[in-house]
Amino acid sequence: QVQLVESGGGLVQAGGSLRLSCVASGRTFSSYAMGWFRQAPGKEREFVAAISRSGGTTYYTDSVKGRFTISRDNAKNTVYLQMNSLKPEDTAVYYCAARWATSVVVITSPDYDYWGQGTQVTVSS
Repeated sequence: QVQLVESGGGLVQAGGSLRLSCVASGRTFSSYAMGWFRQAPGKEREFVAAISRSGGTTYYTDSVKGRFTISRDNAKNTVYLQMNSLKPEDTAVYYCAARWATSVVVITSPDYDYWGQGTQVTVSS
């Protein structure tokens, strides 16, 4: 079992930056592949970024490539999402997710085992 707690969301103007954090409970954080998803009002949850257990492999959805960076610190049981050049269309609730014992990045939500409660990101124009 792992519990995930996101933080760092907020209101920012277009072009601004935010860094989301997701802290995991437990002592086996390095055994989990991690991902970030988002859900805008009236839309389905969508994949944003993923990172492998070691942090050596990352993957992004096309709409955030070059603007968002996913990273992790296994010593701190934390995964981050640095979001730069934010756009109004990035407005959503952002969720982190964990998948146990896989050596690859995971980009589909049904393949994740655990989810955080989400943090709201609002980008004003």
